[in-house]
Amino acid sequence: MARKTTTETHWSWIWYLVPALAVYTLFMALPLFRSLQLSLYSGSGFQIDTFVGFDNYHRLLREGTTADRFWGAFGHTWIFFAVHMVVQNSLGLLFALLLSSRNLKGVAVYRTIIFVPATLAIVVTGFLWKLLLNPQWGAINIVLSKIGLESWVQPWLGLEGVSLVVIALVSSWQWVGIPTMIFLSALQNIPDELFEAADIDGAGRWSVFSKVKLPLIWPIMGVVMILTFTNNFNAFDAVFSMAGANGPPNYSADILGTYFYRIGIAGEHPVGIPDMGLGAAVASIIFVVLFLGVLVMRSVFRAESDQ
Repeated sequence: MARKTTTETHWSWIWYLVPALAVYTLFMALPLFRSLQLSLYSGSGFQIDTFVGFDNYHRLLREGTTADRFWGAFGHTWIFFAVHMVVQNSLGLLFALLLSSRNLKGVAVYRTIIFVPATLAIVVTGFLWKLLLNPQWGAINIVLSKIGLESWVQPWLGLEGVSLVVIALVSSWQWVGIPTMIFLSALQNIPDELFEAADIDGAGRWSVFSKVKLPLIWPIMGVVMILTFTNNFNAFDAVFSMAGANGPPNYSADILGTYFYRIGIAGEHPVGIPDMGLGAAVASIIFVVLFLGVLVMRSVFRAESDQ
């Protein structure tokens, strides 16, 4: 039996990638290119047969109510992402630092408590918090009244400028377990010798964190922030389950995910006829923003890590 040549052995690993590449091409690459193609067409309902070039993008960016709703959703999406970036990741890092403490007892219990919300369905979580925030009989307002904070009692999901932040905070509460576990894993991989050396030098807790822990987990922080950006910039279900497809009140909680759903799938009220070409244009813009955002964040964190 003839032995395989060195070249055949060297390239044999490619066959292991074929299944993954096939799945990626079928379910990711082809839909992406199809979406880019559809964004250049228009039509009634699901009949997309008229080539319009970049007219869909012009409508989104420049024309009347369509542009107003798009730019409003675009700005709200950045707010939604910023709340997650600040609240979710900051709490995740704090919890990870506490859980990595050698003096903390019952670590497994605390890990479970923090991570359990991430295992729940988002629709279920949104519905439960919608009940808790109900202005008439919700537990949040009842507790505030009982402890003497009647001035804080308000329709949390019915106020412009408040609804979106409340939904983002609920979403941050649900997913805080993910960055916590990632940060905790990174902290536990730091060699004990470094902490022992810091103790010998008389370094305090802040010095240990800023001079030992933070530089070593900085690349992981970059990964967490990129995941936060990609997961929340195309978010949909949190707003949909707590406020609805229109992002009430007065579209103040509308984000790109709900805007895309109304435009490209469900159709805008009251007509209810979807414009798949316009929806594909929204999806294409989201893809471009995500692509550029990830490139910028990767370059920033890579430059910081190389210093």
